Amino acid sequence: MLKIFYMVFIMVSLSNTFHSMAKQANATNDTPVHHASVNKASIVLGSGCFWGAEKRFEAINGVIDAVSGYADGKHIAPTYAAITQRSNQFNADNYAEVVQVTYNPQVVSLRALLQHFFEHHDPTQGNRQGNDIGTQYRSTILYQTDAEKQLAEQVRDIYQQLLTQAGYGKITTKIAPLDSFHPAEDYHQNYLQKNPNGYCPDHSTGVKFVEQHAENHHAATAPMVDNSPLLEGKHIVVLEAPFCPYCQAFKQQIGDSYRGDIPLHYRGAETLTGLQLHTPTRATPTLFFIENGKEVFAHQGLLTADKFYQALGAFVLGKASKAYEIAFEDGTEKRFCQRYEQFQNTGDGVFVDILSGEPLFDSRDRFNSGSGWLSFTRALPDATIEIPDNRFGMQRIEVRAKKTHIHLGHVFDDGPNGSRRFCINANVLKFKSR
Repeated sequence: MLKIFYMVFIMVSLSNTFHSMAKQANATNDTPVHHASVNKASIVLGSGCFWGAEKRFEAINGVIDAVSGYADGKHIAPTYAAITQRSNQFNADNYAEVVQVTYNPQVVSLRALLQHFFEHHDPTQGNRQGNDIGTQYRSTILYQTDAEKQLAEQVRDIYQQLLTQAGYGKITTKIAPLDSFHPAEDYHQNYLQKNPNGYCPDHSTGVKFVEQHAENHHAATAPMVDNSPLLEGKHIVVLEAPFCPYCQAFKQQIGDSYRGDIPLHYRGAETLTGLQLHTPTRATPTLFFIENGKEVFAHQGLLTADKFYQALGAFVLGKASKAYEIAFEDGTEKRFCQRYEQFQNTGDGVFVDILSGEPLFDSRDRFNSGSGWLSFTRALPDATIEIPDNRFGMQRIEVRAKKTHIHLGHVFDDGPNGSRRFCINANVLKFKSR
């Protein structure tokens, strides 16, 4: 009996030993390696409408996520429907529109985020940001630790000195402990990504933090820009702001390739000195069409290329002009018009889009068709598009400029030696010598 007991004991021991060895082997070969987790911290900030604030914070390297929401309120529901009721517009207990910024402190510091916060809104306006008025738009920093509170107060006091030097009033930013954060409704999250033709509210003062050197404890304020060239003639001023994705989209889609005769200028809200503008500078991008330093009209938000050139056409040509009628209302000039006579016998060169300056036709492809309209055997490569036109009981092929989408004329199959004939309105072209 005793012998049997020892045998059982030895077998159990060996089984446990093999199990332990197998477990160690599995741990060595199969168990996932646990890497150091990403360091995370968060801060809740309110700087007016949370749409633009969320987008700008998410563009900062080191920010893991930014979530729009509501905080620092009581006695009402933390919902958009509740905080926007007229009865709550000036309610001291109303919730503020805020953004919960989650970040990696090893990549971006809280000090840098707070500096960004102060630089990208006007913390002196109280319960408003630009035309957004009410307690929901108040400037707010909601901390979770004493260290965050002390840092927020320190950064605020430094910025107050800079604002005072620039002529601004007292900072009204509320610095208080975070009670709770309520995420906003789904349609508010990443709102500007879901609405690509929206705009980023920009209420920044233009006053920036700078490094504090021993020999210079004062910061530069808004950069000096010479606007005197804009006081004569026609110009387009594009109001932009840092971290504005729609400003970048305008440059990529329109600005970088623009070749028109009307100069295009980029400005921040703080660098519009000397210009007479009446459209609020609360949104970016805003396009100001100005003449002799005075606004003629403006557009807030990102424009598509065809809408931009239609606005430019109204500014340059005038809506009552024949050129505007042809370009945007599919009109047709009279045969042998004055501009046709001017262009029929030019020297060597190219005919360009009257608005964008983009080359469309080459004088070497021009011929006299006797029709009374400029005629070319071809357009320059990738300069035009052709669209079926079955209006007025006819089957024709319409020709439009690819970049601006303005109407140019039609193309037919009756050119010289079996070639095509591009029948083009002269009023929508300009000529440039080679």
